[in-house]
Amino acid sequence: MRIALVEPSRTVRRIVTGMIAAWDHDVCSFMDAGEALERVQADRNIRALITSAELPSTSGARLVAEARTLAGTQRPLYIIMMSSTDERAKMVQALDNGADDFISKPPAPEELRARLRAADRITAMQAELVALATTDSLTGLLTRRAFIGAAGQMLENARSGHPLSVVLCDLDRFKSINDAYGHEAGDAVLRHVGAQIRSLDVPAGRLGGEELAILIAAPLEHAVAFAERFRQSVAALAIEAGEQTIAVTCSIGAAEWQPEEGIDALLRRADIALYEAKRSGRDRVVAAGTFSSPQDHTGWRGVARLSARG
Repeated sequence: MRIALVEPSRTVRRIVTGMIAAWDHDVCSFMDAGEALERVQADRNIRALITSAELPSTSGARLVAEARTLAGTQRPLYIIMMSSTDERAKMVQALDNGADDFISKPPAPEELRARLRAADRITAMQAELVALATTDSLTGLLTRRAFIGAAGQMLENARSGHPLSVVLCDLDRFKSINDAYGHEAGDAVLRHVGAQIRSLDVPAGRLGGEELAILIAAPLEHAVAFAERFRQSVAALAIEAGEQTIAVTCSIGAAEWQPEEGIDALLRRADIALYEAKRSGRDRVVAAGTFSSPQDHTGWRGVARLSARG
């Protein structure tokens, strides 16, 4: 387990670091709370934070609160406060600010080791729960809710001047695949296509049924080129179903974020482009703004409608 240690005393820092390293944990030690927070933010493999209650630039309770906010609900982080005093008020404050545990400083070796075993066990369970809540079990992509969360984060970067595009992909005639080969074969198709997307190392999710979405930190022309390469890779798949081979194609709509636009509006424009790709013959990429939009299109939330159009 990787652990961040924040302790202003060189002697205590050396003692605690030596203890933890002897138990085969990876320790990153800091004297400054700000440096520690930056490292915790940058390194998601850090699963535990041990901080002194007495820090030179801020209070330990403040660091605990900031670290807890940084971790949020989607990242396991076990926080232990160390204090050279046994003040009950200090312990209560630490727990109220988001600490999981409180220990005397310098800690007794076996006590600290036991608490780190608990931290390892608890964060492992939390990581599993987060994965279950955010990962689609069939495709390995983000769930719809997790995708919207990721899109919201990227939208903040877009508002700072970075490009952002979204690509919506819908498998062609997927109902016919299920009808002809069975739902197990349909699931296999989704797994293979999901694996293709995961290999691209971009934020992507399954919005529902056979509709998949990809976020790209690039302008529209790059997103369209990306989508075309992906379309070709899907068309090249040969998925075995018993003694038969299933050929798969997909239709794709792409749209680039526009200033003052929310994620709903961006996805809706990509969905309209996807609708046009379906209407004009399937197995193609269509960019938003390159055709006359149908006035009766109901928007990206109509997942059942998207699936029905095939």
